[in-house]
Amino acid sequence: MKKFIPHEYQRYAAEYIITHPVTALLLDMGLGKTVTTLTAVNELIYDYFEISKVLVIAPLRVARDTWPAEIQKWEHLQNLTYSVAVGTEAERLRSLKTQADIYIINRENVQWLIEENGVVFNYDMLIIDELSSFKNHDTKRFKSLMKMRPKVKRVVGLTGTPSSNGLMDLWAEFRLLDMGQRLGRFIGKYRTDYFLPDRRNGNIVYSYRPLPDAEQQIYDKISDITISMKSTDHLKMPELIISEYTVKLSEEERQHYEELKEELVLELPDGDVTASNAGSLSNKLSQMANGAIYSDDRDILPIHDRKLDALEDIIEAANGKPVLVAYWFKHDLARIQERLNKLHIPFATMDKADSISRWQRGELPVGLIHPASAGHGLNLQSGGSTLIWFGLTWSLELYQQTNARLWRQGQQSKTVIIQHIITTGTIDRKIMSALQKKEETQNALIDAVKAELGGKK
Repeated sequence: MKKFIPHEYQRYAAEYIITHPVTALLLDMGLGKTVTTLTAVNELIYDYFEISKVLVIAPLRVARDTWPAEIQKWEHLQNLTYSVAVGTEAERLRSLKTQADIYIINRENVQWLIEENGVVFNYDMLIIDELSSFKNHDTKRFKSLMKMRPKVKRVVGLTGTPSSNGLMDLWAEFRLLDMGQRLGRFIGKYRTDYFLPDRRNGNIVYSYRPLPDAEQQIYDKISDITISMKSTDHLKMPELIISEYTVKLSEEERQHYEELKEELVLELPDGDVTASNAGSLSNKLSQMANGAIYSDDRDILPIHDRKLDALEDIIEAANGKPVLVAYWFKHDLARIQERLNKLHIPFATMDKADSISRWQRGELPVGLIHPASAGHGLNLQSGGSTLIWFGLTWSLELYQQTNARLWRQGQQSKTVIIQHIITTGTIDRKIMSALQKKEETQNALIDAVKAELGGKK
C-alpha cells in the first residue's frame, strides 16, 4: 500500500465532488481521476455519513481491474469495501448481494442491472467512469439508467473526452447528470436552440453545426457543475512528439484504390470487393490504405506491404526500444503478427493481464493494442514511450485514450513519441484532419470550464 499525497488539483477536485451533488469532472488522461473520486467517496461515507452505497459503471477492464487495484493500492482507502459485478450472471448476482460500500459493474450490463436481475436498485451515489460512453440517448444503457437517475441523490461523471464528436454529444451526457436542468430535457429543443442543419438530403439531416455563440452559451450553462483540468496544466508531463511516416502506393496499387473510390466495385484476381454506401466505402478505403481488404466473401485480399515495411523500419530504428503498435482491422493484426514472426521479434497483444505485465516489465519489444478494446484505463507507461499508429480510427476519444496509455503521469521517459504511418493520397489524410478538427472543439470545451485552483472557473 502507498500513502496518498494528493496534488493540489486532486484535493480541489475531491472537495468539488463532496460539495456538489452533481459533478462533471473532465479530468485529462493521466491525472488520477479514479483515486481522486475514491478519496471523495471515502470522505462522504466515513466522515460526512452522507452516502452508504455507491454504484460505479465503467468499461469492462476498468471495472474489473483498475477500480479494485486503486482501492487496494492506497493506504487511506483501506476502510472501503467493494464488490465487482462482472462475469457470468451468477457471478454478477453473487457480487451484487455481497455487503459492500462500492459496487462496480461494466457498462454493458447496465440494462441487466436495472431491468433483469431482480436486485433492488438502492444506490445513493452513482459514478459513471467514461461518461462519453453514454453520449447516445437512443441506447438501451442510457434509457435504462435514466429510469433510475431520479433515485440517486449524488452523481459524478468522469471523462477526459466529453465532446469527442462535437457539442451534440453533450446533451445526453448532461441529461444523465442533471436530468435536463441545464441543456434541456429534449434533444430536439437542444438542436433547435444551439444548432443549424449542416449536411442533409431532403428532410434527412446528417449533421449539425453550432449557431454563432452556441459553444459559449453551452459552456456557460454547464459551468456550475463542471470542472476540467488538463494534464499539461497540472503535471510536468514528458515532451510529446507527434510525427508521420509516409508511404506511397505504386501506380497499380493507386489504380486499384481509385477504382474502388470511383466505382464502388473493385475486381481483383482473388475476389471482388463492393462498397454499398459511403460508410462502407470509407471502411474499405481505410483497409486498402493499410494494405489489405476483405472481399465480398470475407476473404483477406492483400493489396500492398507499404505499411508493414515502414513498421519494420521503425522497429529496427528503435534499436531494441519497446514500441506499442495500434492496429484497427483484424487483418492488420494478422499481417503484423506474420511479419513480426518472420523477423523473430517477440510480441504480444495487450488484451490479457499476463501480456500487460510482461510489457510493463519491459520484456516485450513490441506490444499490439486495439484502441476499442484497450484504450481506456490501461496503464502501459512503464513498458515504453513510443506508440506507432499502423491504422487510424475516426474516433477522437479512442485516439486520445490510446495515446494516453504512454503519455501520462508516471512515464519515466522524458519524451513520448506518437508516430503515424500514413499512406499518401488516401483516406488516411482525411482521418488525421478530422481528428485534428474534433480536437479543436474538444479543447474549446475544456478551456471554457477549466478550473483555476482556488475556486474560480
